[in-house]
Amino acid sequence: MSEYSVDYLNRLLEAVNRFEKAFDEWMDTQVEGNHMSSRGLLPTVWAKDGVDPNLVRLRELDLAEAAGIASRAVAVTGAYIFIAGLGAIDPVANWSFMSSPKAPIAPRDVRMTAANVRGRLNAMITDADAASDSDLPTFAPAQFHPVVWTGAATQWTTHQFRVAVREAAEGLTVHWKEKLGRNNVDDTVFWQQTLSPGDPKPGAAKLVWPGDRDDKTTKSMRGGLEPLGKALNALATGLNLTVRNVTTHTRIELSEQEAMERLAAYSYLARLLDQCEVQRADADQAVVEDGSTATAGRQDR
Repeated sequence: MSEYSVDYLNRLLEAVNRFEKAFDEWMDTQVEGNHMSSRGLLPTVWAKDGVDPNLVRLRELDLAEAAGIASRAVAVTGAYIFIAGLGAIDPVANWSFMSSPKAPIAPRDVRMTAANVRGRLNAMITDADAASDSDLPTFAPAQFHPVVWTGAATQWTTHQFRVAVREAAEGLTVHWKEKLGRNNVDDTVFWQQTLSPGDPKPGAAKLVWPGDRDDKTTKSMRGGLEPLGKALNALATGLNLTVRNVTTHTRIELSEQEAMERLAAYSYLARLLDQCEVQRADADQAVVEDGSTATAGRQDR
């Protein structure tokens, strides 16, 4: 199933077509070289003699605008190229590199990438058309919790799913460590301490589920389940041990489905954490979001 609608993919395809047209018009004003002719030291394109500089400038601006839109298609399809010393690079967004000394890309790279993107988009449109005929709901990872998706997005679009999950897991932990000022503790210990029962200690704020600490997650069954705060501790610690540690310390690759399930678990955890209140020791002084200073106690989320 495609993660994007047919309409969105078609608009990306139109953007790529516009980019290719603008690129060809700009290349009409340029001498086309390659890595062999530049010997790795010179630009791979340069302005033709006798061409009006104003025309070159106008076409450059038009190409830059078209590239800004079309580069999103590269991210969606993952059609990057890999260059030694630079890693993954988007030739569409970085077309202007061709005019620089030691240009890492040549016109052929730009054309090949644009053609590759068009092919991938057409395949995605076909998949999205087929999915729209079914009763299955659409599911887009970009709708995960913003902290989780921000951590995963770059690697996800290049289909590095294990690394995407690792970055999302670490990103959520870093987010809360920085928010609570707890960068001096290991990740698993951080979650165990931050979500543990009891009062906070100086320098060790806690995240507390709002309301009565003895509230049960389910009251309809005899005795109810464990208090949600305790269950949240187990969830955060368990995900760190079974997902974050595994993706960090092993090289076991994940399928897209496996990675999606793990990101969904972290997204759910992130939304639960957003509902918690920050509680600090009475001796601590906390600067609240509006910049004023207050004696710390249980704070608003």
